Amino acid sequence: MKYDFDKIYDRKNTGCLKWDEMKHIFGKDDLIPLWIADMDFPIAEPIKEAIKNRADHPFYGYTQAKESLLEAICNRLENKFNWKIDPEWIVFTPGVIPALNYAIRSIAYPGDGIILQEPCYHPFFPTIKNSGCQVVNNQLKLINCHYEIDFDGLKSLLKSESGRISHYKPIKSMIFCNPHNPVGRVWTKEEITKVGEIALENDLKIISDEIHSEILFNNNKHTSFATISPEFEQNSIVCISPSKTFNIPGLNISSIIIPNDKLRKEFISAQLGLPSPNLFAYTAFEAAFRYCDDWLEEVLEYLHGNLNLLIDYVDKFENVALIKPEGTYLIWLDFRGLNMDGATLNSLLKDNAGVALEEGSIFGESGNGFMRMNIAIPRPLLKIALEKIDFALKSL
Repeated sequence: MKYDFDKIYDRKNTGCLKWDEMKHIFGKDDLIPLWIADMDFPIAEPIKEAIKNRADHPFYGYTQAKESLLEAICNRLENKFNWKIDPEWIVFTPGVIPALNYAIRSIAYPGDGIILQEPCYHPFFPTIKNSGCQVVNNQLKLINCHYEIDFDGLKSLLKSESGRISHYKPIKSMIFCNPHNPVGRVWTKEEITKVGEIALENDLKIISDEIHSEILFNNNKHTSFATISPEFEQNSIVCISPSKTFNIPGLNISSIIIPNDKLRKEFISAQLGLPSPNLFAYTAFEAAFRYCDDWLEEVLEYLHGNLNLLIDYVDKFENVALIKPEGTYLIWLDFRGLNMDGATLNSLLKDNAGVALEEGSIFGESGNGFMRMNIAIPRPLLKIALEKIDFALKSL
């Protein structure tokens, strides 16, 4: 391999949220961080070189995306996901979460409902509430360690038996996360089609968060929501970013694909003149999409090895189950068999095992008893963490 992902780097005192905020978040700074979605792997060399070259240019003025970046995005979407887009559809934002804020404000009014599928990425909740809207939960169904969409539940949320909108004010949109964070599902074309058909029948706009679309396991295939049909394309706002795939979340950039002219104009209007991404973010984005597939291939291979190591250890853990991921490097672990409340479970892992995982309850009530683990760390460090968890569980 060209890249050495086994090497453990010292990231402390660099302003790194993952390492430097542990004391504030977890009350201790001597933990192995397995929480926030940040890989402990060095970025691809072409990204670093592109930023260095741009930094050498003596002007850092107001910036915008170059035509070459638009071309790179269009080419990647067509080559990876068979989605041919118009460059005019692309809007840049400083991250997916800001984009969700803009999207909700452009689609809904205060008091309107926005559907989530819990357990789901926890920043979705404040994004909806801060827009004055209501969170409407269409909870995923867990069947034999496998999550499924509750299609009947989705239909019933949207319409009562009398055909009227439910007790919420009009439900305007659904945040559809694919691959799903934190449960790791890569939704099939058939599942996406069912969601999209229900959306069209009920005038429900789909905001599709596809930020993890290139982190896939075991030959799973990502289908972008908008590629199902022209009708789905016109009814969607699709969010993509190089931040998770190429480990550059600190640069804060996403591209939002909005084929519908009206939706796009309203989205841009909702941005209210807020800052766009900076010039180094644009530079890194283009380098990632053009020159870093060899790095990504090595990362995916390495992550698969880490996942296999985790599976081997979880098989030894008593009363702990792993929800085997189809995508993302964020693993959903079921600790409900230990019959512990959240505080006790968190203490076991933090104080006894010395690891920092994210409590499942922050992803919604259905996450109680679960933990989210980030396995994108050097394998020697992951092995130490798993050994410490194993020891703590055996000490019960």
